[in-house]
Amino acid sequence: MAGMHLLTDREIKAAAPGEKPRRMSDGAGLYLLVRPSGEKWWRFDYRHAGKDKTLSMGIYPQTSLKLARDRAAEARDLVAQGMDPSEARKASRAAKSGEDGLPADAFQNIAKDWLKRVHEPKVSAGHAERTRLRLEQNVNPWLGARSIGTIKPPELLECLRRVADRGALETAHRVKQAAGQVFRYGIAIGACERDITADLRDALPPALVEHHAAIVEPAEFAGLLRAIGVYPGYLVVRSALQLSAMVFLRPGELRHARWEEIDLDGALWTIPAARMKRTKQEKISGQPHLVPLASQAVAIFRELLPVSGRSAWVFPSPRSYMRPISEIAVLAALKRMGFEATAHGFRASARTMLAERLGFDDRVIEAQLAHSVSDALGRAYNRTEFVAQRRAMMQAWADYLDKLKAGADVVKMRA
Repeated sequence: MAGMHLLTDREIKAAAPGEKPRRMSDGAGLYLLVRPSGEKWWRFDYRHAGKDKTLSMGIYPQTSLKLARDRAAEARDLVAQGMDPSEARKASRAAKSGEDGLPADAFQNIAKDWLKRVHEPKVSAGHAERTRLRLEQNVNPWLGARSIGTIKPPELLECLRRVADRGALETAHRVKQAAGQVFRYGIAIGACERDITADLRDALPPALVEHHAAIVEPAEFAGLLRAIGVYPGYLVVRSALQLSAMVFLRPGELRHARWEEIDLDGALWTIPAARMKRTKQEKISGQPHLVPLASQAVAIFRELLPVSGRSAWVFPSPRSYMRPISEIAVLAALKRMGFEATAHGFRASARTMLAERLGFDDRVIEAQLAHSVSDALGRAYNRTEFVAQRRAMMQAWADYLDKLKAGADVVKMRA
């Protein structure tokens, strides 16, 4: 390979996609194929039994420059011995088998490996379990035992249509998404050559997003607040309803509140990152979510303290102080009062009225909702920023709720 130009990592990283696929040669049959989509695929061209052939070596950067060269060197050795590297690869896969007796490159074995090595370290345990079940229930029974590289787009589509036909269209899209990640992992480890889900982009009808039921009209919201104020049930549930409207946290974040998180004198609730809806890494190393408490919220907590203060939970179950109220307690109370709103819907109510009725900055509202917040340049804001603005907003919101309950400022909003 003397006198031949060899690729460098810097050249590969800087390679920009064009309108057509282009080759970047590393010499002796190995080259990088840069696709218009930006994907960079390693390929090795060789000749065997009088025929020109191409072998996939993986995708960059999952398959590094060094690893691609090592694989190409092994393939050249096989060609020099009169063997076909492609057939040798197939024979090697067939000789191996997973724990269940299936080929090592069976779809379900590749999926299992992807879940363990890539997906589980990145997401929460619950998220990973849902992904595993989607694949095991909707793909594996029909395609799990097949070598991943032999599966055709129409075969996967048939699996997805089974899901969609039972009325679970959103699940079908999630199954397709998970399968695509498995195929892309398969490409990286050399088990297959392409992600067939790319061919199914328009094969399913779009999933209709169903929003949580929420009340965004002040007059109707005022009626809900008054109903909550006289709710005759368990004091803990009534307090949870009041605070759901006042601090607009996610239902799980609210019902798992612990007294150790709440500083009543400082009027601040500090929720650990591990309890927030975040990525697994953010749960481990992220900052806590700060919830400034209006004077009305502090008063509700102080009223609760004699009732639930002996429990670690702010909202203990009526059956046991060792666990919080159930996830359906607030929803059941809303239905009992005759409202179709959901516990999660309080967030949408606050989001709409804080912006449209009280005129608060979207960034401040989104920060309090614990959504990703960025400026016009795309810079992400720190989760502890806007604390002063959020404190003022939370007090203004609580004061506005008091006015609504009293019957003021309930003019119907324009569409």
